[in-house]
Amino acid sequence: MTQRISELRSRPDTAEVVGRPRTLTVGRDRPIRISTGHRLRHHDGKCSRPHGHNYEITVELTGELTAEGWVVDKGEVTAIIDEWDHMFLLEAGDPLIEAFQAAGDGDGVVVLDHPPTAEVMAVVLEERLLARLDETVTDVTVSVAETGELCTGGI
Repeated sequence: MTQRISELRSRPDTAEVVGRPRTLTVGRDRPIRISTGHRLRHHDGKCSRPHGHNYEITVELTGELTAEGWVVDKGEVTAIIDEWDHMFLLEAGDPLIEAFQAAGDGDGVVVLDHPPTAEVMAVVLEERLLARLDETVTDVTVSVAETGELCTGGI
């Protein structure tokens, strides 16, 4: 009688599964989407003016499986990233920070230590995720892409 290999293997108990290193990708096929405004103060081109983008974000997390059976709850990842949705990202020292505060919109600004480029956004999001997720998460890689999915007028 022939048995399938999966039937021949014994099921690992919880102790054998918990703690195993695994990698989880959030947003591979359907990226996390946020909209933010920014400007690059020290740029010679049009990006020095305030403007906005729709970003697509993908996160890869490596860590140990928890007793719940996952590396991390996807909702925790998206909640941290969503904190930037519909915010204005500015570099520390930008006079627009004071202008937002004077207008009563200071809570709509995220101040970064470096220019708010997609590359810097990725690094800062990696640091934020590592700092706020369980210590079982050992590595985080974030990819941030600007998209042109919103347009004005007819297509």
